[in-house]
Amino acid sequence: MELIDNLIEQGWLKTPNIIQAFKKIKRVDFLPRDSKNLAELNEALPLGYNQTISQPLVVAFMLEQLKPELNDKILDVGSGSGWTSALLGEIVGLKGKVIALETIKEIKEFGEKNAARYHGGQVQFILADGSKGYAKEAPFDRILASAAVQEEIPQAWKEQLKIGGRIVTPVGSSIFVLIKKSEKEFTETEYPGFAFVPLIEGR
Repeated sequence: MELIDNLIEQGWLKTPNIIQAFKKIKRVDFLPRDSKNLAELNEALPLGYNQTISQPLVVAFMLEQLKPELNDKILDVGSGSGWTSALLGEIVGLKGKVIALETIKEIKEFGEKNAARYHGGQVQFILADGSKGYAKEAPFDRILASAAVQEEIPQAWKEQLKIGGRIVTPVGSSIFVLIKKSEKEFTETEYPGFAFVPLIEGR
C-alpha cells in the first residue's frame, strides 16, 4: 500500500472511486510469478511477448484523465495483464461494462485469468485488433488505450465514442485526452513526456 500512498501524496491519485479501485485491485495479482516481488515498484514491468504492465503512476494519471464513473461502458484497448481492465471493472460496478481488447492470445488469456479473481460478467476480454475498436458494443462512454498509436488516433475510436465521452490514449510519447463535443468535433489536450509499447495493429 506504500506505493498507493505515495501516488496519493504526490497528487497522481486524487479521485475517491479511483483510489478505492487501486486499493482493492492488487497489482501483484497481475504480474508473472517471477516478478511478483516487484509489485510495489513504480515502474513498468515485462509481461513477455515484448509487452509490459504499465507504470502505476501512468495508470493513475490516465484513469484520472479518463474520469470513469459507475455504470459506464468502457473500451480498454491493449488490456495486457488485465490490471487496468480490473480497475475499470471495479469503478463501473455490476451494471457497467468493460470490453478489454488484446491482440496477443497468450497475453489476453493471462489478463483474463488475472481479472477473473475480482470480476465476473462486467469485464469481457476479446482477442481483437484494438485499432478497430469494437463496433458490436459501441457506443462507449470512455475509451482507454494502454499502447501508443504512432501518428493518428484511430477514426474507429472517435466514431464509437458517445458525445460527451472521453478517449485517453498515448500517441508517440505523449498522452492525449479527447472529449467528443459533437459527431465531428473534439477538444484535444496533450500531456508530453511518457513512454509506452506500440499498439499492434492488423493482427
